[in-house]
Amino acid sequence: MEVLFIIAEKNFRDEELLNPKEVIEKAGIKAEIASKTAGIKTGVLGAKVSAISFREIFLEKYRAIIFVGGPGSQQYFDDSEALEIAKKANEIGKLVAAICIAPVILANAGILEGKKAAVWNSASDKGCIHAIEEKGAVFSDETVVQDGNIITACGPSAARAFGEKIVKAIKH
Repeated sequence: MEVLFIIAEKNFRDEELLNPKEVIEKAGIKAEIASKTAGIKTGVLGAKVSAISFREIFLEKYRAIIFVGGPGSQQYFDDSEALEIAKKANEIGKLVAAICIAPVILANAGILEGKKAAVWNSASDKGCIHAIEEKGAVFSDETVVQDGNIITACGPSAARAFGEKIVKAIKH
């Protein structure tokens, strides 16, 4: 059993990748990392990880596709390849997850319509809430939300709980 984390080419949120990955791997589930291009990617806090490219992704191999947040993940808001990965994973019944601002990717892929979802929610910027609601999502201020095969979380502080919810959904 395997899951795939999708990170930005730069400035992904370190703990939103590393904490859920640790939780998932401790549960005996293998985790792989992908980005638009292959190679070493650096998070906002300096973590360096190796990623395969989108072209190397074989969706059927994974139980879950997980989009990691952080400022860099905005590169996927309108990226046709990233949106297609989310859409296709959902169509074939995979668990699709996103944390922080990354639920906007799922909304833009059209898979949050009518779904309850968490997203980054700061007092000064409600842009992400607006972005997912505009695409038909029902915003929830819970830290981690599961609605069917979709799991969303609000940000770095929810990273470990996000990983636990993914493990629970996979093992269920």
